[in-house]
Amino acid sequence: MESIENKLVNQLKRKSKGELLFAEDFIAFADTKRINKALERLHNHGHLTRVATGIYTRTNEDPILGKVKPTAEQVAKAIAKRDKARIVPTGAQALYQLGLSNQVPVNVVYYTDASARSIQIGKRKITFKKGAARNVAYKGKISTLAIQALKTIGKDQVKSEELQLIHLRLQEEDPKLLQHDSRLAPAWIRKILQTEPITND
Repeated sequence: MESIENKLVNQLKRKSKGELLFAEDFIAFADTKRINKALERLHNHGHLTRVATGIYTRTNEDPILGKVKPTAEQVAKAIAKRDKARIVPTGAQALYQLGLSNQVPVNVVYYTDASARSIQIGKRKITFKKGAARNVAYKGKISTLAIQALKTIGKDQVKSEELQLIHLRLQEEDPKLLQHDSRLAPAWIRKILQTEPITND
């Protein structure tokens, strides 16, 4: 009878390198407890890399950079997909993703409509914070980041160069999604989102 480990190894060959894997992905082969033990053994034998507790991957390798670790954003999105949850990056993560900061945040915080929890990834930490319905109802990727970034910066604290970059990024957003998200934003942010960008023409 084929062992669970061999079944998983055969299944892993069909997975893309860098794809994040959970015990639930292999539930057809055994119960969650046995799958977790099998994944742990595969990690110990070098077939998998453990990203965090219960999260694994077949690590991608770059010829120059070497092993490429998944980003906090990739991990958060994979967890949200597994849990069928909505997530919204906040604080330093929103600033970083939008391009308003070059500093990679050590502690990453997302609003979610699922359970609140924290996950340690090496020296970094991802926190899912239960958000109000309004905070997870945004639809546009860029407009969501802009709203959360502006909340982080604060009213009357936004610099002109930050506004220019925000308006530049908002040009990438679907106008319908931008309009939807603007209605959910605080009044002072809505005004910024709906203001025409200043050009030098």
